Amino acid sequence: MVPTVVVGPVSRGSLVGALTAAALGVGFVEIRKNAWPATDSDRWVLHTAGPDYRDRQDVFGFRRDLVRAGDRVLLVDDWAETGATALTGRALVDDCGARWIGAACVVDGLTDARLRHDLPLRALLDVRQL
Repeated sequence: MVPTVVVGPVSRGSLVGALTAAALGVGFVEIRKNAWPATDSDRWVLHTAGPDYRDRQDVFGFRRDLVRAGDRVLLVDDWAETGATALTGRALVDDCGARWIGAACVVDGLTDARLRHDLPLRALLDVRQL
């Protein structure tokens, strides 16, 4: 299934996500970390991520009008370690009424194999190949 929007978390996810969106000819939305609306009129969707590989819990979000109900959304990032960022991205997409189609990354370092199925996640390399 081809996405209509690619989302990517700052900063390396923004790079590979934007390149993926350009290759597919679809839109791109950057998921910002610990960023807040610039004005009171901005409507943002925000979620706190579970602990990442450094045991931090960051708040991720984007302007609500960038992902619409009915969009098919693919999250793209450079590395998946705990899955926390991808799960938070999925929650943001769900809040917008869009359809989550999965996550893609360059390196899969997930220790919980269930996440590969639940997200679903596809990767170019497994961490054990490095």
